Amino acid sequence: MHYDTGSSPNDSADSGAVPLKVFLIEDSVLLQELLGGMLGELDCVEFCGCAEGEAEALRRLAEDPVDLAIIDIELKQGSGIGVLDALQTDSERYGRPRKVVLTNYAHATMRQRCEQFGTDAFFDKSLHINQLIDYVVDAANKKSVS
Repeated sequence: MHYDTGSSPNDSADSGAVPLKVFLIEDSVLLQELLGGMLGELDCVEFCGCAEGEAEALRRLAEDPVDLAIIDIELKQGSGIGVLDALQTDSERYGRPRKVVLTNYAHATMRQRCEQFGTDAFFDKSLHINQLIDYVVDAANKKSVS
């Protein structure tokens, strides 16, 4: 399945645009495969892989900073809140990626808690996968313009 980004498959290569580097922090293998496949098909995105836990995610983000991190709240080890906290407080180590939360716990209290840690966007897994993909495409388009 290809997701139309409004550009032809080779536009980013022809224009010299640098793709948006995206990393997924998600403990569900099914969602890793689903989202990884969707993101990997976007011409404007470089999908940089997945981590299932907080420590692994932070180690990989320190080694290879990205433009955007998609973060689940509940992880195999640690939590997405811990990842958000580290990204907000240690930008020298992790850069300043956009922080996007994708969770099953999409109630107002959790949204507010994530916003305290500088979340740029917040999506419900069961309802907003398409909106998440639209957000990623929009972020990639903004990066290629700047």
